[in-house]
Amino acid sequence: MFLATDLDGTFLGGDAASRTALYRLITRDADFQLAFVTGRGLESVLPILSDPTIPTPDYIICDVGATVVTGEDLHPVQPLQAHIDARWPGEQAVADAFAHFTRLERQEIPQQRRCSYFCGIDAVTPTVRRRARELDCDLIHSADRYLDVLPAGVNKGSTLRALVKHLDIPANEVLVAGDTLNDEAMMRVGYKAVCVGGSEPALLAATNSEVEVHHAKAPGCGGILEALQHFRMIDRKRAAASEYPQAGHARLVMVYHRLPYDEVRVQGKVERRRPASPNGIIPTLLSFFSGGQAGSWIAWSIHQPKDGPFEAVTPIQPRRYPNLVAARVALTKRDVDIFYRTFSKEAFWPLLHTFWERATFNEDHWQVYLRVNEAFARRTAEEAAKGATVWIHDYNLWMVPAYLRSLRPDLKIAFFHHTHFPSADIFNIMPWRHEIIGSLLHCDYIGFHIPRQVENFVDAVRCATPLKVLARVHCAPRFMTYGCAVGLDEMTTRIQADGRVVGLGAHPVGVDVKNIAGILKEPATQTLIQQLRSEFKGRRVILSLERLDYTKGTLAKLLAFERLLTEHPELHAQITLAVVCVPASAEMTIYRTLRTQIDQAVGRINGRFSRLDWTPIRFFFRSLPFSAVVAHYAVADVMWITPLRDGLNLVAKEYVAVRGIEESAGVLVLSEFAGVAAELKSALLTNPHDVNDLYEKILRALTLPTAEATARMRTLFDIVSHHDLRRWGREFLAAVRSDSPEKAVVSEVQPAAAPSKAG
Repeated sequence: MFLATDLDGTFLGGDAASRTALYRLITRDADFQLAFVTGRGLESVLPILSDPTIPTPDYIICDVGATVVTGEDLHPVQPLQAHIDARWPGEQAVADAFAHFTRLERQEIPQQRRCSYFCGIDAVTPTVRRRARELDCDLIHSADRYLDVLPAGVNKGSTLRALVKHLDIPANEVLVAGDTLNDEAMMRVGYKAVCVGGSEPALLAATNSEVEVHHAKAPGCGGILEALQHFRMIDRKRAAASEYPQAGHARLVMVYHRLPYDEVRVQGKVERRRPASPNGIIPTLLSFFSGGQAGSWIAWSIHQPKDGPFEAVTPIQPRRYPNLVAARVALTKRDVDIFYRTFSKEAFWPLLHTFWERATFNEDHWQVYLRVNEAFARRTAEEAAKGATVWIHDYNLWMVPAYLRSLRPDLKIAFFHHTHFPSADIFNIMPWRHEIIGSLLHCDYIGFHIPRQVENFVDAVRCATPLKVLARVHCAPRFMTYGCAVGLDEMTTRIQADGRVVGLGAHPVGVDVKNIAGILKEPATQTLIQQLRSEFKGRRVILSLERLDYTKGTLAKLLAFERLLTEHPELHAQITLAVVCVPASAEMTIYRTLRTQIDQAVGRINGRFSRLDWTPIRFFFRSLPFSAVVAHYAVADVMWITPLRDGLNLVAKEYVAVRGIEESAGVLVLSEFAGVAAELKSALLTNPHDVNDLYEKILRALTLPTAEATARMRTLFDIVSHHDLRRWGREFLAAVRSDSPEKAVVSEVQPAAAPSKAG
């Protein structure tokens, strides 16, 4: 079976259920061959090929028949393309010949082997037709406004007939589908055809007497399915098999890479325990199910054959969340190692943080990534109720929206990007950028931390597909505009791309201030605070707390501290830099060199400046319980956070929360390349790429007047305590469920005014 179909209004048209059914039928049926036959130029077809939900065509006939290529690799189909090329006089020759016809307006669209114009039929004068004949070209006028100048004898129908003959496909196995008069040519070359519902009246009139042309009632893909059954090319049973799966019961589905509990292997058996990690996001996400709402939490679980039958669904604190289950995706340890620990950290992580030269791309690993994402999507489709809201988290699951949309077009799909999203020139290095953008555009709403990341995404979309901005808002006063490297004055909140409207918003994640206050009051925490103060012997403490990662700027910070001690000997024995460096997973070998470099820098500085009663740097290469982290925040006079690039940075907010709760004057020195810099307006901002600036800002922090430090911290705490973790979750879901996301993004953000004519 060979389906040759127009795109706009036909293969890309119809309701979501019909599109899903037809696409699944084509994808699953090995007997199907698919050809796109379109007036678009090949360059304009590329965004469609990037959409993972749309079947990849076997062939593409575009430029109104002037271009014919394979769908997989876009190679010309020879000798068909050579014959067309030989008839074409050349773009410049045609453009020059028609340049003086003032009623013909050249279309500014990608095209090859043709020249296209806007004009009414009255503009196609005998002189225009004569000029076309002199060039050995044909004219095709359609939809009362489009004029194409093509090589003589070339149109959709002639190229389709040549391709079918070239492939030796029997005529009775071909179905042609279209919706405009432009498609008439391929309906008159001897194949079964369908004018889908809503077709142009002129096409219906032109094909009204054709026995082999079916006039369908359903639009788009629905009309094609109707014709396949009308001509008995498929039966009803075969069509029904392509329908999407039955809905589940969860009204809200969280799709997160981590389970809301820890799985620990004890004596060969897996036990479930409450999370040991201080990650505050998980309790907040769980809180949306505390009212008894039916929900599912989709996450992976490593399954080994020796563990016995896989438990696909498990309860999550049944007393507290009686209608919430964990719907687990079974992965092997190898899957997790490739998908998460290797591929995500070696291909995606460097690019996301603008370290493009560190990125390595492996096509086999990408295929594992796709397989895992598809498994997540299928598990989600099985759990979600009809019309449910699905909330997907972070870059590990970029491809889930596309797979999920193809399975369940009825769902409201939201995505939150927890990491930095880079500028388009960096993101476009990604070999699979088109597929990723194509997948994300199947979301109804996408949230990022700050406006800059939103605009970076919009630019990446603009590089991949035609885009229309539908709404924008001012970023002030909620976010910084020109005061830091990641500031921005206006932000896009709604776009239209690939026929879909997608809402966008900036939602910086908050911290659980109430939980931090509780930990701070615990006797054990207070005891540890007193111990730390005793250990530091009254010296001023500069705290650096970060994971072991080349994005964190640890080495540059150590060099700046070394310069501080060199140029200010009066600070010796007066200050201590406490560096808490949290190790990466043992499986992540890419950080071993960095660990060695940090060890060497710490050893050199301590060896150079240490005294019997004072070591300038106290270095801890281990993970600390969150209560211990809170205690360190409480004793730190200065918090020094210097990532070279960071999506947000919750450590900065945690420090502010502790100092604000205690009403103590600490100083936050913060990289202006951390997303949180756009939000925490009273921090001392520093450029971590400039060792001189790092040195100057840490020196200023140590000499900042107490009154100024107190005022700055009060302002920071107002921001952190108001925009806490719970508010983040509520505002995000409110924006997802709102018909006007720009009104629900953040209460302080105002819609952008129309540009002034005065400039």
